[in-house]
Amino acid sequence: MPYSSSPLKPLKPLNSPDFLNSRTEDTPCAAPPADIRLVVTDMDGTLLDDDKRVPAGLWDALARLRERGVLFSPASGRQYATLAREFAEVADGMVFIAENGTYVVRDGEELSSDPMDRAVAADVVRAVRRLAAGGVDVGAVVCGKRSAYVERSDEPFLAEVRRYYLRHEIVEDVTAVDDDVIKVALFDFGSAERTTAPALAPFAGTHQVVVSGEHWVDVMNRTANKGAALRRLQGELGITPAQTMVFGDYLNDLEMLDAADWSFAMANAHPEVIRRARHLAPSNNDNGVLRTLARVLDLPLDLPLDLPPDGAGTDAA
Repeated sequence: MPYSSSPLKPLKPLNSPDFLNSRTEDTPCAAPPADIRLVVTDMDGTLLDDDKRVPAGLWDALARLRERGVLFSPASGRQYATLAREFAEVADGMVFIAENGTYVVRDGEELSSDPMDRAVAADVVRAVRRLAAGGVDVGAVVCGKRSAYVERSDEPFLAEVRRYYLRHEIVEDVTAVDDDVIKVALFDFGSAERTTAPALAPFAGTHQVVVSGEHWVDVMNRTANKGAALRRLQGELGITPAQTMVFGDYLNDLEMLDAADWSFAMANAHPEVIRRARHLAPSNNDNGVLRTLARVLDLPLDLPLDLPPDGAGTDAA
């Protein structure tokens, strides 16, 4: 769901000489960095457009980043298997920050994970069952390392699950699955922020209850988020926040933005994300991630400086 940033400082276009000075505050930003080593981007609402299409020029951009020794890392609430499929042609050496930071994988090897207590996961599922019994159109996705598990089998719900969870199973009781549970995701056909998230408030004292999209809420360990995963990755690779560029649009991106000096909120981002980020990028529908990379890192990409033509993106796998 796009958000209006009208109360905030307007975004300067990329062909403006003042672009690198556009921020969420009026203080000027520093000169472009000479040594960016890591680029991390959210997927939905950030890298992908509203039709879930990969932006035009992405594969060329990734090749040029690789030539410069810059690591590109997708960071998403999506399942690792789903991300690995979408980047299959360029996955070698890529770090996938999956499941909102609860599961991080490189070349098929787990780098870090933060499994939940199974009893807590079961309590969340029971809370969702009570919501559904009370008339809320909501369903739980229990996310394990090997697969995702659901009890609802209706096609509208499964269509939403398939967008983010390539590997999923329909089971009679998701609380009985034999897998390491890393988060419980809830899909609400209404407003997750207004309905499902408040109903899960009792879990917020011990766990994170994160609104990750208009219809999604994730419950996971308090220690788990994209930012924590990113900071661990930075430590392992010897990369500093000053060498890190991050893009995000929603509340589950906040901690990740805090871990980078070069933090960009998309123009379509949630107002809190725009307030938190140091810089603004064009919207996801305007190829904002790649246009910003091209400008700030001086990448020779064949991209328009103004709005891209309709249909410029390509469908995500």
